[in-house]
Amino acid sequence: MPERVIHIAKPDTGEEEWRALREPIESGWLTQGPKVAAFEKAFAERHGVKHALAATSCTTALHLILAAMDIGPGDEVIVPAFTWIATANVVLYCGATPVFVDIDRATFNMDPAQVASKVTPRTKAIIAVHLFGLCADIDAIAAAAPGIPIIEDAACAAGAAYKGRHAGTLGLAAAFSFHPRKSITTGEGGMVTTNDPKLAARANSLRNHGADLSEEQRHVAPKPYVLADFNLLGFNYRMTDLQGAVGVVQLAKMDRYIDERRKWAEFYAREFADMPWLHTPATPAGSRHGWQSYVCAVDEQQAGVARNDVMERLMCTCSATTASALA
Repeated sequence: MPERVIHIAKPDTGEEEWRALREPIESGWLTQGPKVAAFEKAFAERHGVKHALAATSCTTALHLILAAMDIGPGDEVIVPAFTWIATANVVLYCGATPVFVDIDRATFNMDPAQVASKVTPRTKAIIAVHLFGLCADIDAIAAAAPGIPIIEDAACAAGAAYKGRHAGTLGLAAAFSFHPRKSITTGEGGMVTTNDPKLAARANSLRNHGADLSEEQRHVAPKPYVLADFNLLGFNYRMTDLQGAVGVVQLAKMDRYIDERRKWAEFYAREFADMPWLHTPATPAGSRHGWQSYVCAVDEQQAGVARNDVMERLMCTCSATTASALA
């Protein structure tokens, strides 16, 4: 009996993605260009948002948003205490201070009841993470901190929704990830979404070294040899057209991927129903879960075993089965 290893994530790519790479390779336009623009347009349309700007990762997309908001030293940004390290790192990149709020254990997202006590005169934004693909309770967070801009860390939430509204449209701006562990992938990559034209224009400039003109615009201008003006201290956070071409193909499959993940989530919920020590993820009414991951919590007292021991046993099961079959 061969050993079976169930990967935490495995990207679904194949012939279509391979073929999509041919045009940018043959055209010679490999950096940000028409394929990135096509990906941005399709992503914006799918998520019902006016502006979508591709970046090198969700981390750099979040950094672009904070930089476009002029967040810096002396400012505070509220973030959840349970998230990927990048959520806090981008605040530090700006010289600002991350202020941590604990999570609601039922959703793994920021607990709105704890937000108000963390707001100070220095609070300039709240980064609400849609962890594992479930949108945070944005309305409750906004009510707890009136007037404070909300940024969505939607790294895991492409295709997710909250009360009939798409992830990426719930706050001032949002950042998505296309890492291979996400529902769709471009290898690495990210996306900024916003309905604010001023923030979009500033983020667009910042991702291209602070230029007032993109490379694509410059190349089709009457004098393409004239360089742009660089009036902002920007970054090189541009996505390549190779990634954009793959992104267009992946985005077309996104809803099918999420539906398949939802079916597996329902299967797990049924199979684990008789295990009271294993708390399975919930989907609040009115939410469309993106199911980037299916994450459970182990009640160690009820289980009579530590969480890490459970994981260790699961990791060893396949190897032990294989060894037994070969004996």
